This record gives sequence, structure tokens and C-alpha cells, in this order.
Amino acid sequence: MKTVPYIVQKEFRQIFRHRVMLPLIFLMPVIQLLVLAFAADYEVDNVKLHIVDLDHSQASRQLVGQFEASEHFILTGTSASGKIALNEIQQGYADLYLEIPPDFQRQLLRDGRSQLQVAVDAINGVKAGLSSAYANAIIRDFNAAFRQNYGGGIAQPAALQIETANWFNPEQNYQTFMVPGILVILVTLVGMFLAGMNIVKEKEIGTIEQINVSPIRKHEFIIGKLLPFWIIALVELAIGLVVGKLVFHIPFVGSLWLIFGFAGLYLLVVLGFGLLISTVTETQQQAMFIAWFFLIIFILMSGLFTPIESMPPWAQDITRVNPVAYFVDVMRLVLLKGSDVWDIRQHIAVMGGYALAVNGLAVLNYRKVG
Repeated sequence: MKTVPYIVQKEFRQIFRHRVMLPLIFLMPVIQLLVLAFAADYEVDNVKLHIVDLDHSQASRQLVGQFEASEHFILTGTSASGKIALNEIQQGYADLYLEIPPDFQRQLLRDGRSQLQVAVDAINGVKAGLSSAYANAIIRDFNAAFRQNYGGGIAQPAALQIETANWFNPEQNYQTFMVPGILVILVTLVGMFLAGMNIVKEKEIGTIEQINVSPIRKHEFIIGKLLPFWIIALVELAIGLVVGKLVFHIPFVGSLWLIFGFAGLYLLVVLGFGLLISTVTETQQQAMFIAWFFLIIFILMSGLFTPIESMPPWAQDITRVNPVAYFVDVMRLVLLKGSDVWDIRQHIAVMGGYALAVNGLAVLNYRKVG
């Protein structure tokens, strides 16, 4: 193990020798965090609304006013025909249209009920579902207010009274939920790409032959290659956590030592995976394509953007071997819920086994001659 410090020293010199590498490693992830955290919004706002009011009564105007007052809708036009409204949706000028029938107010006063038609552009299923839910909520509020005002001032008593409490993210801020996961993705990208192209770079420039004929053992060579990027990735995580706290006010409920401890174990998996790719490829282009292939699968199936529970059973089985999914879950559990070591013991056990397997394969697969 005496040769490991010299390999680490060599790697750091190569990294800091290139002026372009330092901004790519330390500045670009911060910029990506700032951009993605503001852009990856689960809320749906600025839904383009078209109104077809065939009643023109006080009740219909009140209902339209509630839609106009909502922060989720933008009134883009009105017309007197459902065909015109449907054409607006087909042309992309509207996302949703509301049709208020004739005698809307009279039916409410006489029968206590009426019908409304809501048509939604459902090409984007998530946006359509949320838009429809927002519209239904506004209609329910209007209905309750109308009954209160025109039903003799007596509202129907509720059979159940429900009080809700939002734990761990009381304000339901999407950034509080997204930023910890985005940090995992950025650390993973930097670690896997740098490690994946490391040994391949030695092959391309020819220095791998000099290493092969030296008395360095295979495991010493792999450790020396892995350790610098392990340190850099932890520094990346620390910078990201500081940005998350100062810019997005992410709560640190749990232990940061636990976060960095699990991150150190997780990075052994990611960097070992990158080095394993590096041992089976001959060019940096090959290494980059293979790393990107696995990263896309890992990221999209990590639970960052869609809940794992919503995936089909076969996809949920695949996520059991997805290291990114474990770290995303741990970040949210520890930072937002304050989970301790016992709560994430299964995650630690899986990552420990994964790290041994991947790095063991990287050492065995590295062909050293001489």
C-alpha cells in the first residue's frame, strides 16, 4: 500500500494541471443545481383557460371570476360555442375550456344543481390531471359559497370534519423535495464520468504500459485511481449542501455526518462502477457512452421524478439494484425526516455489498502484465 499515496498525488496533479477541469468539476454542478432546482417544478401554473359562458348570469360571472383569481389559470379567451373552444385546444391556444350551460343560475336556484362541462388537453397526462383537479376545487368552492349565499344562509353540515397536517415539508415546497435528489444526481454524474474515463485515458496516451510493468499491485492501482475522485465527489456534495441551505433553505433535520458517511459508501459503488467500465473499454468515447447508458436508467428509475411505488412491478424489481435510488431515499430520509442509522440500515447493507462486488470486479477485470 506504500505506492497508493504516489498514485493519488499523480492523479491530483493531472486533474489540477488542466484549467478547464476545475470549473467543470466544481462550478458546473453548482450552476446545474441552481437551474434544475428552479426548473424541475411539480406544480402546474399558467394553465391556458378558455371560457364558454352561455348563461351570462350573476352566478356564471362569479364562477368565471374565481377562475380568473386563481394563480393556476390564465384566461386566454371567451366564446359562445363549444366548437370554437375545442378548436382553441386543438390549435394549442388553450389547455382547458369550461362551458357554462344556459339557465345555469336558474337551475341552481330551482333544483339546487346544474351541470358544467370541462374539457382538458390530455396529451400531457400529469398536467391534465392537475389542471382538472384545480378546476374541480374551484367549482367545489363556488358551489359551497353559492349554497351559503342563496340557500337561506344555511350551509349543509359536514358529516365529517377533516383536519390535515403536512409533516416534514409543511409548506409543500417542491424544492425541499427535489434539491436533495438533484444533489445525488450531480455527485453521481461527476464521479462516474471522471472515474469511467480515467484508466481509458491512460490507455489512449500510452502511460498504461509503464504502469503495467511497474511493481504496483492491481488493488493498489485501483485504490489510487479511486481515492482522488472519492474526495472530490465528497467536496462536491459539501458545496451542494451549502448552496441548498443558503439558496433553497433545505432543512437539515438529521445528521450531516450520517449523510457524508453514507455518501462515502455510495461513492465507492459509483466510482467502482466507473472504473469497471474503464477496464473494459479502449477509448474515452466508449467509456462515456456506456456510462451514460447506465446513468440514464439509474436516474430515471431512482424515484427522483416519479415515485417508485407508481412503477410496474418489474420496474420496481430493477430499482432494487439501482444505487442512485438508495442514495436519493437516504438524502430525503435523513435531511427531511431526521432518520438515524437504524432507519437506513437496509440501505447501508445493500450499498456495502454493492461496493464490495463492483470494486472486486474492477480489480479482477484490470489486466496487468509484467
